[in-house]
Amino acid sequence: MHLSIWAMALAVFWLLLSGYFQALLLIFGLVSVVLVVYLIARMDQVDQQSHTLRASPRRLMYFVWLLGQIVRSSVHVAKLVWRSPRELDPALGQIKMSDDCDQGRVLYANSITLTPGTLSVDLKDDVVTVHALRADSLVALKTGEMEQKVAASLSASKRGNS
Repeated sequence: MHLSIWAMALAVFWLLLSGYFQALLLIFGLVSVVLVVYLIARMDQVDQQSHTLRASPRRLMYFVWLLGQIVRSSVHVAKLVWRSPRELDPALGQIKMSDDCDQGRVLYANSITLTPGTLSVDLKDDVVTVHALRADSLVALKTGEMEQKVAASLSASKRGNS
């Protein structure tokens, strides 16, 4: 059942993004949707564990905050790219996380990657390796604001599981 929902959602999303209704492009869209649904089915077979993020006010607040960070970072990266290349100062650094929950570590690393200008390169135990367009982005991540917000968004589900 969920595969058919994925197929419909992906097809509609593809049509909205493409905007073209020519036969060849529709075939490409169909092939891409079938491929993605096949991969989803394969992932379901391999990983029998279900990890869902339940909706909660804290989680919603986190995603609204993250969306704001994405927009803010997008503007910042656009300014960096359009200015002189000398303003770019690529850096690679490791950030130690205090969260002991796998779900929290993964959400944190993915949030870093979603934020333009930063990319989670590796995640091992309690350390995430991050590439940033500017070294000051690493300093901002090391302050721990994003990690604290991730932990707060997951704290309600941790209490419920204990």
